[in-house]
Amino acid sequence: MDSDPIDRFPLGAAVTVADLEGDAHPHLARLRAHEPVSWLPALGGWLVTAREPALRVMRDAATFTVDDPRFSTARLLGPSMLSLDGRAHTRHREPFARPFRPARTRERFTAFVQDEVDRLVTGLAPAGKAELRGDLAGPLAVAVVAEALGLQGADATTIRSWYGAFVDALSAITAGQEPSARADEAYQRLRAAVQEAAGAEPLSPGGARSLLAEAAHQDEGLAPDEVVANAAVLMFGGIDTTEGMIANAVLHLLGHPGQLELVRSDPGLLDAAIEESLRLEPSASVVDRYATTDVDLAGAGIRKSDLVRVSITGANRDPAAFPDPDRYDVRRDNSGEHLSFAHGPHFCFGAHLARLETRTALQALLARLPGLRLEPGPVPEARGLVFRKPETLDVRWNVRPAGGTLRPGM
Repeated sequence: MDSDPIDRFPLGAAVTVADLEGDAHPHLARLRAHEPVSWLPALGGWLVTAREPALRVMRDAATFTVDDPRFSTARLLGPSMLSLDGRAHTRHREPFARPFRPARTRERFTAFVQDEVDRLVTGLAPAGKAELRGDLAGPLAVAVVAEALGLQGADATTIRSWYGAFVDALSAITAGQEPSARADEAYQRLRAAVQEAAGAEPLSPGGARSLLAEAAHQDEGLAPDEVVANAAVLMFGGIDTTEGMIANAVLHLLGHPGQLELVRSDPGLLDAAIEESLRLEPSASVVDRYATTDVDLAGAGIRKSDLVRVSITGANRDPAAFPDPDRYDVRRDNSGEHLSFAHGPHFCFGAHLARLETRTALQALLARLPGLRLEPGPVPEARGLVFRKPETLDVRWNVRPAGGTLRPGM
């Protein structure tokens, strides 16, 4: 590490955890412009906010590894695909990644996602108002993960309590605090449910096994605790980040009426609108690595074992790659070059499924809830140190009484 990091990186020294939890973008912009790789005492490590060094860190697992006992998910869950590199990473990842390749994702999940979205939107439509994060985005993400993992024996409230405990614990670790006992209790309950699902046979002759049952019977020979740890990782990737992705996409569209009108006029822009939302506010905002050797990164002298945290949020607004980066523009020609699903060996293999869920949800909301708009008042903002999304997302739309005309939601 530089001998005088606080003196060399005064902007980083001034940034607090609260700055990064709230409206982080002005702080990240200053760091990116003047200290693109900066030492942050508040995080106990380096923060990378520019795109090129971020790509270098995520691509080079030999120099910047996740395989360190300090890694947050390893401390919380034990070894998993998220906290291993090299052959061990491949052994943990492949049994779970195979079912999420694009063609299999479409074949296995398209009808299920459509049915869940239809059910949820049908239930919401008569009211004329809803809190979409809690009433749509969260329930959809939970239902899809339960279906994929074969956790039908656990109800949605129970599953959400598990992953909520994990998210709180992970955020505490990232902020330098100790996780509560609630996370361990949730993990033990998840373990029992996963072990049951991993041993379950298909519901019908010739039917598909659950993802957990497939993983437990693959040649890689994952031990039961390894299957459980990776199931918990999938809950992070499949629930919290997808819930945030849907909520952020709705917030961006409804918060920019001109862009919403472009999408309504040309539904072919919907995918681009989702990618631009992912760029502007990734629901998973940071990834952690640890230096395996002394290395220079964009002028910063990083020492072996230093924490190197990549701000996906910062890299996604690098003006060197995205002109006028704070603007939400559904016609941006390179929005798909964002890093919101990470990069390199740890690229999120659930990206196709997350996009399917978000696209299906937005299509239904725009088609079936006329006049969909944000609740009047202060515009919600995404918040969070690790997982960023609005705390609530209250919306209204017009409803038609039986035999009557459309009226605003009350």
